[in-house]
Amino acid sequence: MSELSFPENFLWGAATAAYQIEGAARDDGRGDSIWDTFSRTPGKVHAGHTGDVACDHYHRYADDVAMMAELGLQAYRFSVSWPRIQPDGSGPVNPRGLDFYDRLTDALLGRGIDPIVTLYHWDLPQTLQDRGGWTDRDTAEHFATYASAVHTRLGDRIDTWTTLNEPWCSAYLGYGNGVHAPGVQDAGAAFTAVHHLLLAHGLATQALRSRGAARVGITLNPADVQPADADSAADAAAARLVDGLHNRIFLDPLLVGGYPDDVREHVARLVEPTFVRDGDEKIIAAPIDLLGINYYSPTYVAGRPDGGGGGGAYPGTEGAVEFLPAVGPLTDMGWMIEPAGLTRLLERIAADYPGVPLLITENGAAFPDKTADPSSPLQDSDRIAYLDGHLRAAHEAIARGVDLRGYLVWSLLDNFEWAEGYRKRFGIVHVDYLTQRRTPKSSARWYQEVISRNGL
Repeated sequence: MSELSFPENFLWGAATAAYQIEGAARDDGRGDSIWDTFSRTPGKVHAGHTGDVACDHYHRYADDVAMMAELGLQAYRFSVSWPRIQPDGSGPVNPRGLDFYDRLTDALLGRGIDPIVTLYHWDLPQTLQDRGGWTDRDTAEHFATYASAVHTRLGDRIDTWTTLNEPWCSAYLGYGNGVHAPGVQDAGAAFTAVHHLLLAHGLATQALRSRGAARVGITLNPADVQPADADSAADAAAARLVDGLHNRIFLDPLLVGGYPDDVREHVARLVEPTFVRDGDEKIIAAPIDLLGINYYSPTYVAGRPDGGGGGGAYPGTEGAVEFLPAVGPLTDMGWMIEPAGLTRLLERIAADYPGVPLLITENGAAFPDKTADPSSPLQDSDRIAYLDGHLRAAHEAIARGVDLRGYLVWSLLDNFEWAEGYRKRFGIVHVDYLTQRRTPKSSARWYQEVISRNGL
């Protein structure tokens, strides 16, 4: 393959999420989150796994930061655990929770690593869920207050703030089909959650701006939705519907100023959208400085009257849309590997929503990594091939004019993979969950070289 160089000042880093790596579930005043409750509920998570210990990053962060520096990471995207800061989701701030992120931030800066904060990566305080969670409008207001509290402590040292991670997952998987916490299965609840999550982003953006935050953004997981047959009107209509429910329901209010008409009509057929109030869309459309893009796999659909639809993950597609099974090489998650989908997606977003810098905030793959000798690097050639292909796809998008500023691999560490528990490994660093020993895989050394040469 040809050698490629990325633009000067292209940002290289890695990403994690609090509940997936921190552990210390009951340390220093942390309250329960919806994922604590969900993972402790029999049958919800593979083998009854929980994030109670995870990678024990809460106690081992200093060593992890040293490893990041040794790998040459320029940036580290981490999420803050809301129930560490406000155990009940509102009310008094827990200083011991903030102390941890204070220490982590200083450790990163001391090693020359740029901290990028995600304020919400799915760990809603359980007390707020008991009041309705993201179906309760007050949760959006509480989120803005929480955002202010975190910025008060860390805002003097952290420049880049992102509000939410993948609100599509929070809304549709949490309240639509229920495969994620809090495990609700209700189309109306899912759409209500979509709006309140976006409102929370808008209110938090206002709060962060008022406190002088340098850069504010949000991270989405937009889908590269493709019709099974490019010449089929039915397939094109199916792709348009799914694109509306996955992409435009978030992108349009954030970057255009309101929900698209076809999405409004679809939602109204399933639930009366009384949760949308006058002025909400203006709040949601507060200008942002960057848009985080998480990409793993494309989505192919066909328009068929007997299609099973996307169930609760795509409410209202039942009997109209068939989601085609993944083909070709697959990751351990059963996801299709198609780097060209990343190029298409980046180009589409840059064309339809111009003027917003993009950052790949997650990209990576799970593979069934195995190692007999923990002292030797695990040879994960499949992961290297996946990352290489997607970085080339990102470079192609840049060559076509996309304003892409950086790439954060998912994930730094093997970790708790939500409903899959610990059986799926995304990390470029192997974690032995019994000993907590970290061992960089061959993909970590490959990525280290990519960073050092700023290219492939």
